[in-house]
This record gives sequence, C-alpha cells and structure tokens, in this order.
Amino acid sequence: MNTPLATRDLGIDEMDQTHREFVALVEMLNEADDVDFAALFGKLLDHCRQHFSNEGRLMRISRFPALGEHEGEHHRIYGDLVQMHRAVQRGRLLLARKYVRVGLADWFGLHLSTMDAALAAHLKKTGEAPRANLGNPLPVLA
Repeated sequence: MNTPLATRDLGIDEMDQTHREFVALVEMLNEADDVDFAALFGKLLDHCRQHFSNEGRLMRISRFPALGEHEGEHHRIYGDLVQMHRAVQRGRLLLARKYVRVGLADWFGLHLSTMDAALAAHLKKTGEAPRANLGNPLPVLA
C-alpha cells in the first residue's frame, strides 16, 4: 500500500513546523534520483534525530505520562533509519526507497494521529504549549 504522506497541524508551532519539514523531506526522497536519494536520506536521518530529541524535550518539560511509549517508537524508527542509511551508503537503495514510500509514510500517519496528537493535547492542557514553543525548533528547509 502506498500511503500519501500528509501532516495536520496539532496547534503546537514547534511540532507543526517539524512535521512539515519531515513531510517535505520524505516527498523530496520519493522524487529523488539515485544520486540525490543518498544525500537526502542522510538529511532525513539528521532531521529525525533532532525531531525526536526535541519531542523528548517537550515530553520531559511537561511530564508527559506516555513518555516511555512515545520515545520507544522514536527509538524503533530511528534504529530502522540507521540500518537503512547503512544500506544506502553501500548503494543498496531499493529497500530504503520502499521503506520511505510505504513504511515510513504509514508509521508517520498513525504516529501523528495518536502519539503526537496526545502529546499536543497534553501540552495544551498543562499550559506547557507556550513554554514549549520557546524551544529551538528545527530549521526550515531552504
């Protein structure tokens, strides 16, 4: 199944901007030729490291009760990306392309609508949303 990748705003500026950047990177990867794919995959790996670290910071400052489960998902996906990146660096792109197009897209849709939506609701409920937005959001892609 080829799931179109989309994001929806959760009402937390930092999270929303980071999710838009993630979607943009995935879309660029899906359109990239083999030469560009390898470089962009490295950018996706860097983005996810920062993305997941920033969400971890938001969860900690707000004492998010599902921190363990949420971070567990981040660790699992990041581990998959690290493995795929190793294959991409060796010129083995087929599996990584399929993972980006299908697996990552499916995961992101579910993760956004469940775990990230719950975190955003928690940040708003606890009043941490304005403080959270004072963090260091990821840079926007040029």
